[in-house]
This record gives sequence, C-alpha cells and structure tokens, in this order.
Amino acid sequence: MLSEVFGYDSFRGEQEAVVRHVVAGGDAVVLMPTGGGKSMCFQIPSLIREGTGIVLSPLVALMHDQVAALRLAGVNAAALNSSMSMEDRREVERAYAAGELEMLYLAPERLAAPGTVELLNRGRIALFAIDEAHCVSQWGHDFRPDYLRLGALAEHWPDVPRIALTATATPETHREITERLHLGNAQHFVASFDRPNIRYRIESKQNARAQLIDFVRGSHSGEAGIVYALSRKRVEQTAAALCAAGVDAVAYHAGLPASQRLEAQTRFLREDGVVVVATIAFGMGIDKPDVRFVAHIDLPKSVEGYYQETGRAGRDGLPSETWLAYGLADVVQQRQMIESGDGDAATRANQTRHLNQMLALCEGVECRRVFLLRYFGETGVAACGNCDVCLNPPHLWDATIPAQMLLSTVIRTQRERSRTYAAGQHIDVLRGVASERVTQMRLDELSTWGIGKDWSIAQWRGLVRHMLAVGLLEAQGEWGVLAPTEAAKPVLRGETEVHMREEVVVRAGRSGRAVRGSSSSGSGAGAKRSAAAADLTSEQAEVFERLRVWRSEEAKRQGVPGYVVFSDATLAALSAHLPSDDAGLLAISGIGDVKLERYGAAVLEVLRG
Repeated sequence: MLSEVFGYDSFRGEQEAVVRHVVAGGDAVVLMPTGGGKSMCFQIPSLIREGTGIVLSPLVALMHDQVAALRLAGVNAAALNSSMSMEDRREVERAYAAGELEMLYLAPERLAAPGTVELLNRGRIALFAIDEAHCVSQWGHDFRPDYLRLGALAEHWPDVPRIALTATATPETHREITERLHLGNAQHFVASFDRPNIRYRIESKQNARAQLIDFVRGSHSGEAGIVYALSRKRVEQTAAALCAAGVDAVAYHAGLPASQRLEAQTRFLREDGVVVVATIAFGMGIDKPDVRFVAHIDLPKSVEGYYQETGRAGRDGLPSETWLAYGLADVVQQRQMIESGDGDAATRANQTRHLNQMLALCEGVECRRVFLLRYFGETGVAACGNCDVCLNPPHLWDATIPAQMLLSTVIRTQRERSRTYAAGQHIDVLRGVASERVTQMRLDELSTWGIGKDWSIAQWRGLVRHMLAVGLLEAQGEWGVLAPTEAAKPVLRGETEVHMREEVVVRAGRSGRAVRGSSSSGSGAGAKRSAAAADLTSEQAEVFERLRVWRSEEAKRQGVPGYVVFSDATLAALSAHLPSDDAGLLAISGIGDVKLERYGAAVLEVLRG
C-alpha cells in the first residue's frame, strides 16, 4: 500500500508500528513533529481496514487540498463541511452510506450537528483519526471546545479503533489528550520533536519591519514563507511593506472578506515563492512542504505555539529557517493582555507561565534546540550546532550594577513621588533626559538622576526586558507600570548577581564588541537556488526548473497546489536520476502506480527536453 499508492519504499520512524497497531484494531496516541508523516499513520489503516476512515480535522478550509491529494493518489476520499452545496453534501453522504468512500474528512463541530451520528451509523467505519489532538487541552495554546465532545466516540462506537495525533504536546498536554479522549488503553507512540533541518534564530527587536525585509530578501528571496504578527493592522502593514520591498506577499487574517482570505491562501498554497503575512488564525493543517522560512515579528504567547508555527517550515525535510524579533514592548503588551483578559485567576496564572517559558527561550544562552526538546520532555540532547546560539555563542555580561540602578529608580519613584511609572520614565531618569513630563513630575530631583547615562535607550530597554523575563520586575495595570518583585530584593542587597547577553546591555563606546553578527542561511538573492535543487549540478538544475514549470501548469489545470502533483524532493530526484521508462519512474520516491499512470508520459517527455 505504501509503495503502490503513495510511492514510498519504506516507512519512517515509528510509522510502520503505528500502522500495524491500528490495522489490528488498536487505539493509538501519536506524537510526531510536523513533517514527521502523521497522516500516513491513519491513511494506510483506512485503506486496509474494511469501511471508511473518518478523519476529524479542525480546519474546513484545508480539507479540499487534503482530499485532492488523496484523490490524485487514487484514493476515493471526500469531505463534509459547511462550504459545500446541499447537492454536493448529499452526494458525499450517499457515497459514504453505499460504502464507496475510503476516507471521509469532517470538522469536529459537525459531530454535534443534527443527523451526523445517524449518518455515520449508516455506513461502516474503519477508524476515527483525531488530527491536531492538542486542541482538546484546556491549558494548551490552541484549545477548541468542540474537541471535548470527541471523547464520546468511545461510547458511540466502542469497537472502532481511534488514533489521536498531534505535532505539539508537552507531557501535561499528552496526559490531557489521553484522559479527555478516553484513550486510557491506547498504545502511545512518541517520536522525537527534533527538526534538524530547521535553523532557529531569535534577535532583539530594533525596527522589526526593516529587520524582516533584510531577513527575507537576504536569505530567502523568491522562496515561500509565513510571517506571523499579533494584530490585523500589523499584518496588513507588514504585507504592504514586503510588497513595496519587492517581495510577493499577501495578507491573511479573520477580519478580511472571505473571498480575499481564500485568494491569499490559494496563492500561497498553489504558487511558488509567495509569502503570507498572517495572524495565528492561519497555518494549522497547512501541508505545503516547501515553506522555507517562518518569521515572527511579535512575541508568541507560548513555546507550544512557537514550536507549532515554526514547524510549518521545511516539512519536506530540506534546510529551512525560523526567525523571531522581540522587544520590551512585546513583553509588556503580552502581560497587559493577560491581566486584562476575561480568564479567571487560574487561567491568567497558566498564561503567565506559558509567557515566562517563551521569554526564557528568547533570553536564554543555551542551544535553542536543546531548550525546545527539553520543554517537550526530551533530555540528554547535544547542542545542535545549527541555531543562532550555537553558531554565534553569546557572551554573558554582568548586569548587576545597572540592574540595581534600575531597581533603585523604580523604588524611589514609587516612594518619593507616590506614583508609578512605565519603563520610559525610569529610563529617562537613569539617562538624565529632561523631558517635559520628567521635569513636570520633578523626577530630575531623584538621587538616581543621570547615573546611567553611559547606556543607550535600547540597552536600558533590553535590561528592563530581561528583568521582566527573569521575574525581577513586573508590569502592572493597563499602562504596564514597573514594580519590583520579591526576587529583586537579593539583587538590591548584592546577594544575587544578574547576568545577561552582552549584546543587550553594554557600555556606550563598546557596542562594536557586543553586537554580534547573525548568521545567514542563504546567499544573496542573485545566487539563490531552490533548497531542493541546492545539491544539483547546473545541468540537473535546468531539468528541475523545466519540471517545476510543467508541474505549475498541471497544478493550475487541476486547481490544486503544485506539491499535490509532486513535491520538490521528487522533482529533484527526477532531475538527478533522469529515468527513461516507467520502471525508472516507479523507483523515484513519491511516484506510485496511480501517479505513474496519470503523469508518467508527460514527465518522461519533459525529461527528454
């Protein structure tokens, strides 16, 4: 089945063990990284077991491409969702009841719709696959109430195997998936969350938009990517700035008209080299394998969210990169959002814990990959040698004295002026900047006035950010006013030292030593070549480009993304091996019997030039 339908010679990791367990009727909980091949774990059992595999997937918008990919591989698959016409829904329901479908995709909320249980009972169910299973976790980063109803599957269909799959789950979320979906007797398959093909980069925010443009044009010109921003306004402004800089970018957020969202998503999925700028509403279930970079211009709310979003890069296993710029304003904004949110005290405490862990990742001086893997329960991992920290190890700076200066200023403004102030006023006092507001509040009379004039505004803001991250300061109320925590007392007494990255806080005049160059994963735009074609000779690269042109035309003709026809990796293998007959084509990974019959003659013609 793996070879004839999907065109692969062997399983990866624990895929085969999962497949055999589910085919035999067992329940399973599967934790695999994005790009690890989770879909194969339920697709092949659906084809082997008698009946129809029911796949519960959270995003209606992406079901079309998932179903299209299966159909091109010769699988009789369909979806039921709210975007379909009544006539189309009735035809799918008829085909399911008649036993003609091998796989049927549903959104979790459809199970609660009138008549759905009755419909499913009219056919034979091979298995239930619960994709993006982390959505059941009420303490996770992407909780969806509709997932809580999926525990009832065990009651309605006790003899039907169920498989829950996700690419992001801490040990705590893993337990919630098991409990809430009633999978106590399931076998658990936990693969490593390591994505060795991804390079992680995190840097301090100066001018995020300019930094982003430099990153995209310098390292990923002409390549597909996703840029995440927190607000809709920021999404639109960033997309416009990228377009003005010559990048083919589109905006995507929930406030745009449905037609515009669909157009943006369709262009991103089906055209080469399109960059989508989006809120986190975009991305779950994205199967596009050739996303070469994921960038964040705002601080993610949690490590889980960051890992899942960055995991959309490099699903094809080829070198890819993630980039994040964050600053003091991000930290203050996130804390304000938590404090002003509707959640109860327990919810706010959980959100704060998630944010603190995300800040620890950003401020840390150890390998990014080691931190991420430890967060998801993997220990004893060696440094990757490929992230920004490994490539340019940061030096630590003893920031104890400036930290004491800042804490003293915060305390004195509270005590002597009976008011609380945000970071900007404290920094003005430390630098001796006599702004109208400062003099009006008589802050220039404080004993700490001007004692930190050797540090720039950016460097002081970096210190504030670090102290917020490590819990020495907290931002309170609507305006994010600073206040010391209990943990700050030992610092003030000189009992505890504060150490941070040298490039964040350094004396003026020594900035050349402190500002360390970020590594780049790509050459200039003029020398760029597709990651899949990076190891090809110039002659092979010409064949690769011919195949890409053919694939693009074929995909447009069928109304599907190019990767649904063939992945870049398959095109690269064709270019390198130049098969001359059907047997040679079948030896290429990604070409099965159905795709051979559908595309074989055309591919051989392209290869002959």
